[in-house]
Amino acid sequence: MRLPARLAVPPIFGALLAAAMAAAPASAAPTGTMPVSARPVDAVPANAVPASAVPASAVPANAVPAGARPANALASGPAAAAPAGVRALGADLADAGTGQQLWGRDPDTKRPMGSVTKVMTALVVIQAGNLGRKITVPASAVSYVASHGASSAGLRAGDVLTARQLLDAMLVPSGCDAAYVLATAYGPGRAAFVAKMNAEARQLGLAKTHFANFDGLPYPTPRATYSTPASLIALGRAAMAQAAFRATVDRRAYHLAGRNGHHAYTWRNTNLLLGSYAGADGIKTGFTMAAGYCLLFEARSGTSVLIGVVLHSTATKPGARFTDARRMLSWGFSVLAASAALTSRLGRPDP
Repeated sequence: MRLPARLAVPPIFGALLAAAMAAAPASAAPTGTMPVSARPVDAVPANAVPASAVPASAVPANAVPAGARPANALASGPAAAAPAGVRALGADLADAGTGQQLWGRDPDTKRPMGSVTKVMTALVVIQAGNLGRKITVPASAVSYVASHGASSAGLRAGDVLTARQLLDAMLVPSGCDAAYVLATAYGPGRAAFVAKMNAEARQLGLAKTHFANFDGLPYPTPRATYSTPASLIALGRAAMAQAAFRATVDRRAYHLAGRNGHHAYTWRNTNLLLGSYAGADGIKTGFTMAAGYCLLFEARSGTSVLIGVVLHSTATKPGARFTDARRMLSWGFSVLAASAALTSRLGRPDP
């Protein structure tokens, strides 16, 4: 799948960020932090220039890395080598257009991710197409969420909804009942659908990702469905490249009026980053006791777009994932601003 280049980062940015992180004291970077230069080759876009490839002459001798610049040197202020106060056990933050990593914590460690799984469910459905097809909600979907104590969109057995409406029901209130209906219809059959999810994961190069089900519930075991922060960034970028997906995940709430064939529904988004962080436009929450509170997220500031993920921002405080995301985004945008300012200075002719 070809992803759109929604944000062009100056080629020198990777070198500047790597230099900033290398110059920071060891205590500034939490355990598991991986600088851009340490990412696997296949995770760095082909047009990205590694720090080692930037000649020394490209950066003047008196230039100070962005993360170490004094407060009065850049209009945006100094950029720290890592976002402070992030509690998640696993995390990653990247440029949404190129996939270039800004910061990560154990980005290649496999972890369960709860309902973030539904991003892949949605991607498989959207790629299959025919989102206007009408699907009847079976009684088994209602009993499924009841038996698992799962999050629900409150679907009524016998209601006839389009696939697009079921995507809203799955992604906005995180309805496992809607995921069940979509997987059954688009497999056809749920086992066949999960096989398609894993095939898509392989197609995207997500080698450390496996789906045991279509909704992220902890069965057959609590860790049977898993991925890594870096892989979820790639999945999120692929999903956000789809207009139908973007149009759904940025909704804070959605009301579906009752019509002949279905009841009325009002769904509220479980992603509380929407409306609490300027520019946030998605993507998906997740939770199980094994996964903790998780969030795959994206936000825009001017022409800059960042995508990130936090896995297990504690298993006891739902709001911790949103706090982690806000801290990562604010740090990331400050790094981009500092890089842009420094790049501008380097590009100006000598007086």
